[in-house]
Amino acid sequence: MGDDGTAQRQRCSVGFAAREILRWVGSRSPMQAVLCGLVLAVFIEAATCVMRFGLGMQSGRDSAWLAPFTMGYRIHHSYYGLVMLAAAAFVRGRGVRNVLLLVGASCVLSDLIHHFIVLQLITGSAEFYMRYPVAG
Repeated sequence: MGDDGTAQRQRCSVGFAAREILRWVGSRSPMQAVLCGLVLAVFIEAATCVMRFGLGMQSGRDSAWLAPFTMGYRIHHSYYGLVMLAAAAFVRGRGVRNVLLLVGASCVLSDLIHHFIVLQLITGSAEFYMRYPVAG
């Protein structure tokens, strides 16, 4: 109905890109995937620093609205990374496994760098809180 095929081409191009990423990562050894994850961690940390210091955002303040959904616990992106790394042990497909290793390692490393190096050096506190501050 008026679709000139653009939406279909976009879906195909997204699917093609996803297949190409899996093919490229799948052709790497697990160690190469982890090393690529280290490079990705640097980019994630750079984006995190821009949000924190350039835009003035703070996780404890700006994501506090999530507290009721997480029973007051803060969800660090390293937690997602640990789940991805653990899941990689159970995945048979090399491409998917390596993507899990790459993204998982980068999430864990960037969170650790951010809290225990960057924030510690700049603010004097790692600010790695397990729970959101109680308002009151």
